[in-house]
Amino acid sequence: MKRLATFAVHVTEWKRAFLERSFPERRFHFLPKNLSRPDLERTWKPRIIAERQCELFVWGTALPPALAEIATARNIPVWFVEDGFLRSVRPSASRTPPLSLTLDSRTPYFDCRRPSDLEVLLSTYDFEADAALMERARAGIALLSESGISKYNGGLQRTAEELYGPKTRKRVLVVGQVEDDASIRYGCPSPMTNNDLVRLAAADQPEAQLLYKPHPDVLSRVRPARSDPAEVAHLCEVVTESLPLAQSLLTIDHVYTITSLAGFEALMRGIKVTTAGSPFYAGWGLTDDRQTIPRRGRKLSLEALFAGAYLLYPRYFDPETGEQTSFEATVAAIKRQLQEPGTQRPSHPSWRPWGPYGVLGWRHLLTAVVAPAIRRAGNDRDAEDFRADPIGFFRGLSDPRLRLIGRILYPFG
Repeated sequence: MKRLATFAVHVTEWKRAFLERSFPERRFHFLPKNLSRPDLERTWKPRIIAERQCELFVWGTALPPALAEIATARNIPVWFVEDGFLRSVRPSASRTPPLSLTLDSRTPYFDCRRPSDLEVLLSTYDFEADAALMERARAGIALLSESGISKYNGGLQRTAEELYGPKTRKRVLVVGQVEDDASIRYGCPSPMTNNDLVRLAAADQPEAQLLYKPHPDVLSRVRPARSDPAEVAHLCEVVTESLPLAQSLLTIDHVYTITSLAGFEALMRGIKVTTAGSPFYAGWGLTDDRQTIPRRGRKLSLEALFAGAYLLYPRYFDPETGEQTSFEATVAAIKRQLQEPGTQRPSHPSWRPWGPYGVLGWRHLLTAVVAPAIRRAGNDRDAEDFRADPIGFFRGLSDPRLRLIGRILYPFG
């Protein structure tokens, strides 16, 4: 059987092996991340046109206009690919293959500007007529709530009770996000920062204990912060210690978020949720929405919303074989991984006096010198990626000048 030609855009190098393993029926062609218009016209357009049948995979929202023109003119299917709602064991998912993906033929699920496949599914599917699906949804909600499994999962170092203190009044949690993330840029029509969200919650809930949990990637410097928590520290208690999401929701009465999936996970636990943006779970009658989407007028039960988002929409993959599997099997796999010793610690390459980094492997010595510079110029995750694979790190950068530096430092391999 001939495999379908799939031209993949914006797929970083470390994700490619996972896609090829998970979709064996597809023959992938990965376009360069720094693709120029002349290169597209000269090299890639003829290759695309030469295929009798093909498709485009786009990681994220940015389909280059020139490719969009080709897809429209030749009626080529386009799939927008994103991580699913159960992603991985490690809280920092750097170079960890996702356990689920969403493939959307319209737009990524977090883009509220136009209907996604998920929104259409939630708007039209007859959930109540599918008794077996509703039973799976009820069981799935209970499974996640009782197990504490979330999109990302980490080891518990301290409990919510230790961090929050004794509960003496209503407790409100503000969930911070990475403010330049696509889920905010495309899911929040009116601009909103984390500090704006804290101010909104403080104005709404003047008598409550207000807790603000910045995003873990911001706290660890993996992603940049656009607003300083210190500016709103007089309005709330800033929770800076690592705390798994399920644990952070314990004893909480109300959650405020812009577009975070934490809002949906709070709904699953019976917690009231205010959305300042328009995430996929807003507009169905379950949340207090401060920005509305007129397209979403249908009233859905929590089970129906869960069934659409977790059971029907994503694709799940076995972490060992890459074969497609089920939601329930994926939860079981995460449980097993969490119980394995060392799962939460990122692996580092062992020292070897040979290898592809230079004559007799002497360029291994560069790691100790270059890694701190990469951390200063970028962030902690960049430094971790570099240590894990120095050659691959530089080869995957979009700036040709930085790739040239990588070629000079690591000419072999």
